Amino acid sequence: MPKKKQETENRKFNNPNVIGLHSEVLEQPITETLETNYMPYAMSVIVSRAIPEIDGFKPSHRKLLYTMFKMGLLNGPRQKSANIVGRTMQLNPHGDAAIYDTMVRLSAGHEALLTPFIDSKGNFGKVYSRDMSYAASRYTEARLSPICNEIFRDIDKDTVDFTDSYDGTQKEPTLLPTAFPNVLVSANSGIAVGMASEICGFNLNEVCATTIAYLRDPECDLFETLPAPDFSTGGEIVYDRGEMEAIYETGRGGFKIRSRWRYVPKENIIEVYEIPYTTTTDIIIDKIVDLSKQGKVREINDIRDETDLSGLRIAIDLKRGVDPEKLMQKLFKMTTLQDTFSCNFNILLAGSPQVMGVRQILEEWTAWRIESTRRRIFFDLQKKKEKLHLLKGLERILLDIDKAIEIIRNTEQEADVVPNLMVGFGIDEVQANFVADIRLRNINREYILKRTAETADLEKDIAELEATLNNRRKIKAVIIGELQKINEKYKTPRRTELVYANEIPETVEEEPVADYPVTIFLSKEGYLKKITAQSLRMSGEQKFKENDALRLSFESLNSRDLLVFTDRQQVYKAKLADFDDTKASLLGTYLPTKLQMDEGEKVLSVVDPGDYSRDIVLFFENGKAARVALSAYVTKSNRKKLVNAFSDKSPLVSVVLLQEETNLVCVSSDSRMLVFNSSLLTAKTGKATQGVGVMSLKKQKKLEKACLLSEITLENLARYRVKTIPAAGSILKPEDRGEKQLSLLDEPG
Repeated sequence: MPKKKQETENRKFNNPNVIGLHSEVLEQPITETLETNYMPYAMSVIVSRAIPEIDGFKPSHRKLLYTMFKMGLLNGPRQKSANIVGRTMQLNPHGDAAIYDTMVRLSAGHEALLTPFIDSKGNFGKVYSRDMSYAASRYTEARLSPICNEIFRDIDKDTVDFTDSYDGTQKEPTLLPTAFPNVLVSANSGIAVGMASEICGFNLNEVCATTIAYLRDPECDLFETLPAPDFSTGGEIVYDRGEMEAIYETGRGGFKIRSRWRYVPKENIIEVYEIPYTTTTDIIIDKIVDLSKQGKVREINDIRDETDLSGLRIAIDLKRGVDPEKLMQKLFKMTTLQDTFSCNFNILLAGSPQVMGVRQILEEWTAWRIESTRRRIFFDLQKKKEKLHLLKGLERILLDIDKAIEIIRNTEQEADVVPNLMVGFGIDEVQANFVADIRLRNINREYILKRTAETADLEKDIAELEATLNNRRKIKAVIIGELQKINEKYKTPRRTELVYANEIPETVEEEPVADYPVTIFLSKEGYLKKITAQSLRMSGEQKFKENDALRLSFESLNSRDLLVFTDRQQVYKAKLADFDDTKASLLGTYLPTKLQMDEGEKVLSVVDPGDYSRDIVLFFENGKAARVALSAYVTKSNRKKLVNAFSDKSPLVSVVLLQEETNLVCVSSDSRMLVFNSSLLTAKTGKATQGVGVMSLKKQKKLEKACLLSEITLENLARYRVKTIPAAGSILKPEDRGEKQLSLLDEPG
């Protein structure tokens, strides 16, 4: 801008007399701004846009479906979507794009709902694909699905309230009289201001069966008929009864849902044909490609989205020799092939948002449906009473048809016909108008007799309706009958299968662990040290806490497992690689804390199981010993804690690992020693075996310690060795003690 022109503009802006370019700034407290400007907007979003009501619909859904109903699309042929969208704008002023988005989500072609409300023709996209966008509204057609017969049932019988449209030119329903709990059947999500709603869908038939059971017994077990949610995209729910109970009770919580897949050996590919409702094929493929680029997934040659008219399909080409099960377990953990659905059952009740559990939702829907049914019955009752009233007047004419004709013929003015009939037959104005409107050809005895014959049936129907209207139990029976018919008419199989967590193998390939020799030291208080060979050579004396001492030590490898036996008949599994390398001058790792043991639980022993091909011998205070195969402690899943890991009949004293058949030593509290060969013990595969008697003990005495014979020095072995068990052993003589024996068997505590 030239300098002269810029100066002119600046003068205009700074001149307070120039109207529209300089105005006074008004001050307003922020609280007042929030109250007058922000709060109305927030309430409008909550009440009129984002949160569904007890009929399971948001206002945008309701306006669209009601417009289609008024257009005759419940039983008529499909119409262009653009035409439907244009008509809906008479009720919904938010623009054609928003209305068409709503139509797409409710359509069968989009596959977002288990029970779609719109029968669509053309490309409506797919909920499980971000890239498969829907066609423009001028290319697609739609009409209402048959299930909408149950949505609009008796809407013209005063079952719901109507209100003015936004411009006041027509009426629209505040709710739709759904004959089944659509609020549970249709998946729904919305984000309002300061709150949100996330409702998972349930199977229509299971919801109807559950509602029937609830109407009969409000304390019924919901899980008998409604085990879990169901999704239009299928998949598998990783079922946890505790998690599901929390969701059913509070309306909040989450559960895992995973893809379904199959391996095709001929092509060496994995086909993923169902995915979680919370993700899309594009997100999954992008993530797997990204992991491959990062080098975290090396087993895949190629991945393609082969979704077509036959359904969803993600093809994963595998490299030669890849285990498909291990790869899928890995992808489940690293991608949205397994995802979490977070529930937030937030529903509007009388304009107020409430988070409710499934039973409370059924309670509210039942109360609303009972009132809606009562209004319908009352409407039918009034119509029948009005008809009966007219027929009662018609009966009077039977007394003298000629008189009625004469009254009409002899009346000079039309306005006097009705009053003259009222006087002539003693009927009221409504009845007289009805008689006066009968066509001349119908003023005969046959016609009048046929019409008045309905009187008895009407009186019977009225009595039944009045009895039902005044009996809550009968109204419930009406609702149950309707639900049973819906259940039979709209049968849909469950799409989402249930799989229990303990049925899923944990076969994820772990990152390679550095393998090197280490020496393990365990103190009596439960402190563990893992010291490398180099550190051990350079270290001095082992450091322990005051009043603590060494319990045992052994050599191992950093890649090995560790079995930790405790005084609660529990065994904890750990990886030595999970422990930091330490030094002799440090206390080490406190196992009860590291392994999250129960309060007061103490460590008795640790064992390096190697490849789980060997046996261990468990020695108990009562003098028994159990030889157990380490294979009994192998688990398919990556469990850290094994309960009931050994017999609880007597306290555990020692755990001895057998490399081969060898001699074992037992020492009792009365200083008796026994030496026997391990071949006398038979290996058991059950962890809970009580073992067999090894050392015969005197009353009040117990087995105190046990170890390998190679771990001690014993001068006169023949004195203590036995060939059969159980045996009492011999008193340990001072001259038979060795220095190594004293350090292992005679330390205090």
